Amino acid sequence: MKVIIIAAGYGSRLGNLTKTTPKGLLEINGKSILQRQIDLFYSKKIFDITIITGPHKKFGLSDISYINDKKYDEHDVLGSLMAAKNIFHGEIITSYSDIIFEEKILDQLLNFKGDIGVPIDLDWEKYYEGRTQHPKSEADNVLLKNNQIVEIKKNIMSKNNDEMIGEFLGPMVFSEHGSEIFVKHYEKLEKSIHGKFHNAPSLKKAYLTDMIQELITQNIHVDPIMINGNWCEIDTSQDLIRAEKLFN
Repeated sequence: MKVIIIAAGYGSRLGNLTKTTPKGLLEINGKSILQRQIDLFYSKKIFDITIITGPHKKFGLSDISYINDKKYDEHDVLGSLMAAKNIFHGEIITSYSDIIFEEKILDQLLNFKGDIGVPIDLDWEKYYEGRTQHPKSEADNVLLKNNQIVEIKKNIMSKNNDEMIGEFLGPMVFSEHGSEIFVKHYEKLEKSIHGKFHNAPSLKKAYLTDMIQELITQNIHVDPIMINGNWCEIDTSQDLIRAEKLFN
């Protein structure tokens, strides 16, 4: 198992806090977001960790591999992840550099038996209470029916009685076959997609959610992993305060 962490963004919502410091190096109760993730992976004997960097190239974390996304300002998250295409093989967990999650959530990812798994929180709305700087309308929602993903995009607000709405946490987990499917399909899209790509203006500006939706549309199996446990995305100063309450 290897881990690839995307840390190629600016973190602009945090203002001066991330002007010269990568968001992943912001500290929560004395330990950086990234170090918390790394320590959690180490506790599960996962030591093959690569960080994809962007405008901030220096992270100062020992025993970690780095890939600099030289085109970070030309594309979005999906493109940054594919900057690591040459190492995107075998069993993989991908993550963002600005999230914290409990050990039991990682255990659920590691126990996943399918090819491509997406962690989803069905109790997501509670995290948006008082979160005025990052409203609920910006959540990466997932529409589920019969425990299968029907749709994934921001701000899904309506559902039928036999459907559920959750939130995509950000990490993904791949089997060896799953990572092969993901890369091959992306390479195919690079040659065939011109213009709008699902909810993105182009493939270059696509998020992981757009790629997940593409796989589902093409009848490629993507399984939901219904998580339980605390997690937190650090996107605003309000999120920093909340994270310090949740994680010692």
